[in-house]
Formats: sequence, C-alpha cells, structure tokens
Amino acid sequence: MQHRNDIQEIPLKDVMGDRFGRYSKYIIQERALPDIRDGLKPVQRRILFAMNEDGNTHEKAFRKSAKGVGNIMGNYHPHGDSSIYDAMVRMSQDWKLRETLIEMHGNNGSMDGDPPAAMRYTEARLSKLSSEMLADIEKETVDLVWNFDDTEKEPTVLPARYPNLLVNGSTGISAGYATEIPTHNLGEIIEGTIHLIDHPNATLEKLMTFIPGPDFPTGGILQGTEEIKKAYTKGKGRVVLRSKTAIKPMKAGREQIVISEVPYEVNKANLVKKIDEIRLMKKIDGIAEVRDETDRTGLQIVIDLKKDANAQGILNYLFKNTDLQVNYNFNMVAIDEQRPKQVGLIRILQAYIDHRRDVIQRRSRFELNRSLKRQHIVEGLMKALSILDQVIATIRKSKDKKDAKQNLVKAFDFTEAQAEAIVSLQLYRLTNTDITALEKEANELADNITFLNSILGNDKELMKLMKKELREVKKQYESPRRTFIQQEIEELVVNTEVLVTQEDVMVTVSKEGYIKRSSLRSFSASSADEIGLKETDYLVFAEQLHTLQHLLLITNKGNMIYRPVHELADIRWKDVGEHLSQTITNFEKDEQIISVYTYNQIEENKLFVLISKNGMIKQTAMKEFAAWGRYKSKATVCMKLKGDDEVVNAYLVDEGQPLDVFLVSYRGFGLRFPLSEVNIVGAKAAGVISMNLKDEDQVVNGLLVWSEGDTPITIVTQRGAVKRMLAQEINALSRAKRGIMVLRELKNHAHRVMKVVESTESTTLDVITDKGNTYSLDAKSYPINDRMSNGSFLFDEKQEGAVVRVYQEAIPYVNDQGN
Repeated sequence: MQHRNDIQEIPLKDVMGDRFGRYSKYIIQERALPDIRDGLKPVQRRILFAMNEDGNTHEKAFRKSAKGVGNIMGNYHPHGDSSIYDAMVRMSQDWKLRETLIEMHGNNGSMDGDPPAAMRYTEARLSKLSSEMLADIEKETVDLVWNFDDTEKEPTVLPARYPNLLVNGSTGISAGYATEIPTHNLGEIIEGTIHLIDHPNATLEKLMTFIPGPDFPTGGILQGTEEIKKAYTKGKGRVVLRSKTAIKPMKAGREQIVISEVPYEVNKANLVKKIDEIRLMKKIDGIAEVRDETDRTGLQIVIDLKKDANAQGILNYLFKNTDLQVNYNFNMVAIDEQRPKQVGLIRILQAYIDHRRDVIQRRSRFELNRSLKRQHIVEGLMKALSILDQVIATIRKSKDKKDAKQNLVKAFDFTEAQAEAIVSLQLYRLTNTDITALEKEANELADNITFLNSILGNDKELMKLMKKELREVKKQYESPRRTFIQQEIEELVVNTEVLVTQEDVMVTVSKEGYIKRSSLRSFSASSADEIGLKETDYLVFAEQLHTLQHLLLITNKGNMIYRPVHELADIRWKDVGEHLSQTITNFEKDEQIISVYTYNQIEENKLFVLISKNGMIKQTAMKEFAAWGRYKSKATVCMKLKGDDEVVNAYLVDEGQPLDVFLVSYRGFGLRFPLSEVNIVGAKAAGVISMNLKDEDQVVNGLLVWSEGDTPITIVTQRGAVKRMLAQEINALSRAKRGIMVLRELKNHAHRVMKVVESTESTTLDVITDKGNTYSLDAKSYPINDRMSNGSFLFDEKQEGAVVRVYQEAIPYVNDQGN
C-alpha cells in the first residue's frame, strides 16, 4: 500500500483526548457557564446585544420573537433556533429570573411546566433593566471580537451597570462542571457592592448584613443562615427552601392548608399532583381535597382537611415527602479570568467591581478623546467667527473645498480638522447668537474634560462615580425582598398518627409465618374458626390491636422481625394472609414463629429472655430492637445459634422481677434457677449455658415462673401421658446444672417429653399421633401430681401410636373497649 503524506498516524486515545479536551473547553467557556462579570452565558449575551443592535428595546414596540431569533442565529449564534428561543423565553419568565431581561407578549410558559408558544406567535423586546446591562457599549467599554463568519463584531462581555450574576443567578451543566447560583435582591446586592467599594477588606459577616441571603422570584422561606454563610465562603452549601403556608379554619371545625408561595424551580402542577396522589393512595389520613386555585391575582394551592385531622402533622409530612420543601444546593461556578472557578460572594462582587472599574476607565477615555476633538473644533469655530469677514473672503477666493481648507490653514493657522469644520459650516450658524452657544459648549467641554481627567487620574473619583451609578440603578429598579430567611433549619418530625388511618383491627400470626390484619367488620362477619389457615399450620397470635401499635416476632432461627400494625397487609379474615418470605429476604424455608409481642412504644426497662433447644439462655434489652433501617426486608438477629440449635421459647419481662427459669428436657430432667443468674447481653450474643444436657438430650421448653408461689405446668410425653405438677416443687439450683427428674424413668419404653406448658384452668392443647388422629387436651381435667408421677394417659398408646406433635393454638381475642 502506498504511503500517503497527508495522513497522520496518531493513537486513538490521543485523538479522543485532544478532541474531547477542545469540546470541553468550548462548552465550559462558550456555552454552559456564566461570566463572573456580567453573569451571562454567551447565548444570553448575544440575545441582548443583537436585540439592542436591532433597536428592539424597551421604549419601542414589540417585535416577533422569530425575527429576533433569526437575527441572533444569522449574525452571532450558529446553533439551533430552539436553543436561542428557549434562552430568550427563560429571560422573560418572572418565576425564573429575579429581574427579567426580556419582555414577552404571548404565552411564555408557566410555573406548571407548560411550554411556551412557538416563536412565530410571541413577541419580544428588551426590558428596561436590559438597557442598564448594555449602557455605554457603543463607547468602546468592552472588547469586541469577530463573529463566527468574520462579518460582524460581538462583545465578549457586557458593561453591566449592576451585578447581574447575583441578581439573576445562573444554572448550567458542562463537562466536569455544573453551576447553581441563586437569585438575589437587586437593592441588597448593590448595597453590598457599595460597602465593598468603600471597604475592600470587608468581612463576609459584615457583607451579610447587607446581603442576608438569596431572594428567589417565587418567594418562599429559606432556612439555614450558617449554611448560607458557608456557601458564600466556599461557593458550595446546602440550605432548605420551603413553601409559604398557612393553616386556616373552615366551617364545622375543619381546617385547610393554604400554600401561597412554592420553592424556586418547583413545578407547581407536579406538586399538586403529588399531594393528590398521597390523598388517593391514603399514605396519610386526613386530606379531603387538593385544589390549585392559582389565578391572575397570585399563586394559591388549597388542601382541605377532614374533621379533627392533625393539620400541622399533615403539613410536616408534606414538607418531608413532597416538593413543598426542597434542599437548595449552592454551587457557585463562573468563568473568572477565562477559567471556570468555584467562587464565593466576595470574589463575585470583587470581580464585578474590577470589571466596572475597567468599563468606566474605557468609557472615560472614549469620552475624553471625543470631548478633546470637539473642543478643538469649537475653538476653531470661535476663532473663525471672530475673524468672519476674512475667513469668508479667503473661502470665496478659493477654487474648491480642498483649496479653501488649505488656504484657511495657511492664512490663519487653523488645523486640518478645524478647517474642515469651518468649510462645512452652514450659513445660518453665522448668526450672532451662535457664538454664545459655542462659548457655552466650550465651557461645558472644559468642565467635562476636567471631570474625565479627574476620573482617569484618581481612583477615588472613579469609585465615587461607580457608586453613584449603582445607586441610580438601585433607586430605579429595587423591589422588596420576597424570600423570608430563617436562621435555623427546622427538623421535621412526622408522627405516625398522621400517617395512619387510626382504627382497631384483628391481627393474626401463624406458626409457619403467615401474617395479616383484618378489619373488625371482616372478623365479625365470619366465625372465629373460619380463619384461612393451611392444614399443618396454627395460630401463635390472634388479637385485636390498634393501627398505631407495633409487633416484634421471634423465630426459631434466632431472628427478630419488626412490623408496625398499620403496615400489615389488610386481608379478609377468611384468607390465609401474607407469608413473611414475600418481604423478608432472609426468612428460611423451615423457619417458624415462636412468639409475638405487641407494644405502643419501646420501654427502657423491658428485657427479652430467649431459651434455646441446645441449652443456651440470654437476656437482651428491648430497646435493642427499635425499628432498624431495612426492617421491611430484613430480620435482625436476636440470638446467635450454633449448629442445629433453635429458639424454643421467648419472654418479654420487666427488669428485676423475682422470676425463676424452669427448664424441662426431652429425657425428663427439670431444672429451676433464678433468672438473675442470666446476664443481659447484646442482640447478636449467643448467651450462656442454661442446662447441662446429656447426649441426645435437649431442652423441650423453658418457662419463667415466680420464685415464690405455685405455678402449675402440664407435661405431655410421646406415649400420650399427661401430667400436671407445680414448677416450684423442684428446688431452685444454679444455672448450668443437669437438674432432677420430673418423670419416673422406666426401664422399658421410657417416657420422653414432647411438650411442656404453663397450664391454667383454661389451657387446652392439641395432640396429634403418628396415625393422624388429633386429641384435644383440657388441662383442668388432670389433677396436680407429685414430681415422680408419670400422670395418666390421654389415649390408648397401642391403638393410636406415639405422639408426633403437640401445640397450643392462640384463640382470637377481642377487646370490646378498643385499644
């Protein structure tokens, strides 16, 4: 292949790096970031300059926007018309800019996010304030550069008679940089600038007495003075901006929330929609209706509340969960000396003052040169008038204009410029009165030259003029502050009462992990035994609760599951309910619910006592199980288990009660010892040894009994024997002992314990044999026996076979008086 000299071989990464570098430099400097001096992006500057050049100014009639856009695109901004028109529209929107730079007739969009009408339908012109941005541009005050096709010149910056970057703010995203500069009050910014002119070393604290913070066109309440100070120092910070709201009384004891101002840049229609969605989805109870009553008189969103609704609580919820309150992030990045920089308040004002100094100097030099030229001409005209007859005679003798000029220069020592002015003089100017006008002009020019020289020669005079011009702008355009500033960021506390429909419900939890809440109506419409349950399953908990209560569920795998009652699925009484594995990702296949505890609020002095199959026991404070971050999808550990160990029982007790632990093992050993011997440990601890177990033995159950008194217990063996005895019949020993027999050991076919429960007169147990027969055991039918008795048989073991399962089902409990 022939080698070509016009093709360079460069690695792709170098080409990509170079091209992207150039592109980044372009979009940073020439598109997305504002200039620190005039606060404008290039497209905005071109729009203002082109409309000004075209005479499309505030004192003249409106013109079609399309005409202006075409002019801007053709002469200065070689991009799509939509980007130009979008920028033009934004500069006319009084909810986006604190002081609009363009006036527009027609639909220029809305706070609801409605798009503006097409540019062929709207009309635009520069606002009066724009004239202050462009004032003196014709006096060589700023650098002009060639446009994209070298046919027109455009400014690199506007003269800007006020600090526009802070007044109107800016927002934009470029490569590696983004900017978010809030809007401010024009009067405050000018006062701050004047103070900095007088005190170049002024502190930020002092400046903030003039500029307390942003002033958004949409008003609102800004919270966080310290955060504003941080942002003004480093150019970065976060404040809270919330709507202006009021709670107003209505008829029949009801209230309504009225919103009259929303945060800056918030889409009002989306906000109203979100609030109405909260009402429809019943995320909170108490909102009756949401209406947008905004009209030409001003913004107004009304939220009607139901009777007895907690207005402040609902408002707090809306602040937290909608754009009724937003975080505003300062990120003050601007092009400073042709580089993107994160800048604080003082640097922005200082850059503006330096720019304005340069503008005034350049303007003064331009005006001085013009005045000096004019002064020279006026002196020539006055001299000519004083020797008028000789001048006229000289001109009459001359052949033409050029000869006349030369003769005047030669005869009377006029300069070329003076001679040109004399020969161009109109005859009516030769009147007697004109000399007085020239003398007056000469005096004015002399005074002006002296003034301009004083400005150019004395920085103090220049600064004095700068302050005077700033005060003129302030006097003409200042307006009252709209955003109210609060010193502290208010922490929003949303009470559960606001979020929840408050009612009494029936809550059931089954052994296999099915959970539900049913309305009392659904429960009442069915009989208690019509509850939906699988054949192998049974209820471990069934009670009437209130939606503001909470549940803690303990599983045999040593896990704790938290559920607020109001978050439980609302399911008919006859249906099975929701299985915990649908939400709890770490719920195992063979995991079962051991115990369920309800509470209104976590109590400091309550302890969980957990007893395991392999002879471990522990106490853990209830407060360790306050709702954790991912409770909806993850259970937390309440007891660390080793090997095949399982939790067999759990209690929630008051700390310091005189309780004993009573354990019964599979092989018939019983042990009683004080609960005080069990240490209080953390949630993830394994605990301590409760019982010294023989090989192939395990704890069937552990009960908590009073140290003093009589606590009857019921024991069921695998042979179908039922025995009742008093737990206190076994003498109290120490923890970790083997204990003593609670059944008489038989040489042949010894009894093995299947179930141990505390038994009151109403205790009933269901006993299932290996032949599938179920027997109901009524505790009160069996007398209290001594320790060595083996009790009496529930059925004929030879006929029915061995006991395979014994369980005690929870009976639905209804509290007639409510919670």
